[in-house]
Amino acid sequence: MEQVTISGGTGFLDVNTRARAELPQSLRIALATGQLRRPLATTLGPVLDLLVDGDYRVSGPERLPDERELTPTDAWPPSDESRVGYYRTAIRTGHRPVAVVLADGERELIIDGHHKIAAYRAEEVAPAVVRISQRQAYSPS
Repeated sequence: MEQVTISGGTGFLDVNTRARAELPQSLRIALATGQLRRPLATTLGPVLDLLVDGDYRVSGPERLPDERELTPTDAWPPSDESRVGYYRTAIRTGHRPVAVVLADGERELIIDGHHKIAAYRAEEVAPAVVRISQRQAYSPS
């Protein structure tokens, strides 16, 4: 897990909205192939720059538990069946495309990866995700 502080973020992505991000091609390819470089905070920089200023944790890729519910930020189920089919084939052959979720403690918003999540669910395989979560302020007891 990596700790990151956002300063000067655009605030385009906010856990209280259902905004959808448009990611750079190089990041979309890395997520589609599961080939994410470390540190994640650097690789996911274009996503992190869209957040409101604050402290965050970035973790993954990790397998999402089956019972975990995700909140879509785009049409659900995704309408591009050929894209879902592409990811289903990739998953069947052992590839693990990665979705990006933004967690606010109560819910996890799909920032990128609607087609990937749909494909994982259709294949009955736990999705691979990178999770961005707001760090909670420490309060002494």
